[in-house]
Amino acid sequence: MPKPKSLPSPADPVLARAEELDALDAILPFARRDQLASLLTDEDVATLKHLAKQGMGDNTLRALASDLAYLEAWCELATGSPLPWPAPESLLLKFVAHHLWDPVERAEDSSHGMPDDVEIGLRAKGLLRAEGPHAPDTVRRRLTSWSILSRWRGLAGSFTAPSLKAALRLAVRAAPRQRRRKSRRAVTADVLTKLLATCNGERLVDLRDRALLLTAFASGGRRRSEVAGLRVEDLVDEDQVHADPRNPASPLLPCLTVHLGRTKTTTTEDQAHAVLIGRPVVALKRWIEESRIESGPLFRRIDQWGNIDRRALTPQSVNLILKSRCKLAGLDAEMFSAHGLRSGYLTEAANRGVPLQEAMQQSLHKSVTQAASYYNNAELKNGRAARLLV
Repeated sequence: MPKPKSLPSPADPVLARAEELDALDAILPFARRDQLASLLTDEDVATLKHLAKQGMGDNTLRALASDLAYLEAWCELATGSPLPWPAPESLLLKFVAHHLWDPVERAEDSSHGMPDDVEIGLRAKGLLRAEGPHAPDTVRRRLTSWSILSRWRGLAGSFTAPSLKAALRLAVRAAPRQRRRKSRRAVTADVLTKLLATCNGERLVDLRDRALLLTAFASGGRRRSEVAGLRVEDLVDEDQVHADPRNPASPLLPCLTVHLGRTKTTTTEDQAHAVLIGRPVVALKRWIEESRIESGPLFRRIDQWGNIDRRALTPQSVNLILKSRCKLAGLDAEMFSAHGLRSGYLTEAANRGVPLQEAMQQSLHKSVTQAASYYNNAELKNGRAARLLV
């Protein structure tokens, strides 16, 4: 008979919460387990586990956990008390005042914006790194997370109060920040060719990175979390297809369907998938063959001795792989991020004259406006309107 699991001592609530968070290990980053356990309450952990059981997407749940930990830490430092449920209107306004402020006013009045002791406390916990006021989008996202968690507790709060909307609007005007792109440059085909040239070796890490880059780009510019989450079981062999579907005499190419599960823009009812044809399929099959991975995570960490880990790469690792390949290719890694594969796919599709709707079927963009922005930019560069004085 197996021994019963020993329960943590009631005198050690942080350890108890850490063990509770083990149930969410596949979703929450293990490296932050102890930090989250020290910041979250028992009720917070119970709420997160409930949301996971309800089928909330991994990325959304991960963001909620991160935002909740930040809110708990900020509230304790700013008020000396745990985060109250529901949040009173005054606390929401204080949150906006602490995170969106005018740098010019702050230079003249040190009490403007986030108090020094709160800022020092958040930095000591590793929760605050940037200088100056927060990005408005970050503040809105955390308020949205706060509101979502309140609703799941059966509470309303004051998130729709006119005073909060007015405060946000005025604060954004007072603390203007230039919106930064997720990737300052798109990874278009010419850039991708340079990255792939650094993966021409026969080492396992070269085979993995080549398959990863080709798969991420060709499958519609997959998000880094989607790439990291791919499993061998998600790949389905299809019949070979012609290189030119209009020419039955054209060469036959290997074809795979990649089942993506739930993505940022899909629901549990959607069967999100993308199709890979040609080079990406060859690279993927070579990686699987040489790595001898038969099931489980598709892309995994490889140590300096060439040993393959059983765990999947993290989304952050996908980003670091792209930046590492940029450096090897002689490109400025600061100009690129993993999101550049997504924007690069649509930009390349626009440059090659692929209809927007066809490209969106592969990229799985739900917003025509967002996807069309890449097409609009390509049309401006390739059209006559910008060449009147050439």
